[in-house]
Amino acid sequence: MKVGFIGLGNVGGKLSGSLLRNGVDLMVHDLNADLVDAAIAKGAQRGESPAQMMRNCDAVITCLPSPAASDAVMQEMLPEVGPGKIWMEMSTTDEAEAKRLGALVIEKGGAAVDCPVSGGCHRADTGNISIFAGCDRETFERILPFLTKMGRRILHTGDLGSASVLKVITNYLATANLITCCEALVTAKAAGMDLNTTYEALKISSGTSFVHETESQVILNGSRDISFTMDLVKKDIGLFQEVADRAGVPLEMNPLMMKIFDDGIERYGPRELSPNIIRRLEDSTGLDIRAPGFPPEMVDDEPEEPGYEVIPQGR
Repeated sequence: MKVGFIGLGNVGGKLSGSLLRNGVDLMVHDLNADLVDAAIAKGAQRGESPAQMMRNCDAVITCLPSPAASDAVMQEMLPEVGPGKIWMEMSTTDEAEAKRLGALVIEKGGAAVDCPVSGGCHRADTGNISIFAGCDRETFERILPFLTKMGRRILHTGDLGSASVLKVITNYLATANLITCCEALVTAKAAGMDLNTTYEALKISSGTSFVHETESQVILNGSRDISFTMDLVKKDIGLFQEVADRAGVPLEMNPLMMKIFDDGIERYGPRELSPNIIRRLEDSTGLDIRAPGFPPEMVDDEPEEPGYEVIPQGR
């Protein structure tokens, strides 16, 4: 199967790299020519346009920064969609938008999948990230062989749009974890605790989480670099809010989190690294939340393993 990949940014560049590393016949496209050249140097073919890629590929993946960008690319690809073609949306996007664009593909005889990833850029880089896939079962089985080359744990979430709902739910939880880790670390420092000891205490306790074990390390290093920015956090929890609003769920935590990130964006700018939301508390307390011995960026130290489908408990 020939695969096209559009969008070679922080996540897309790593996912496409996994496809190349594992021998997939890959064509790539991005507005940044340097990113395209780097992929070609690793064995990819150059895609001239989204339309040409849909015409020449069996499946085209989009991994783009906004729903508007996905829509613009889809409008270019749509005339080339027909039976046997697959569109795979790996961007973090709105459920309703995934369904809307997917319906356009399905009307022309193609298949549509929303298949966002979760687990951090460091795991995308090693092929150990998790992938959700929303589509019919027949399409899922067609794409599973190369999903397992990009990710380790692959979950068929149900119909088109279901993966996008679950993705923004996981990002909501990660954001809540980040905010509470920041508050916990600053409170520990203010209370006179050693931050190295605090990190280990949280890690081995009921208070641990994926976010603590990864992002707390780059917070304590001082780099705060997870290749993710405050504007993207605000977009993701905003999408979660839209899901809840459509379902009639009166959320309390998420509106507060949105206010916290609005304040962080106003103070430090939309492209500030997201873990630097801790600076709000550092500024207000005058404390420096750094400690020796922590890495400047997250690294996945697990070896790449063959991917597999995750079967939900009880099935």
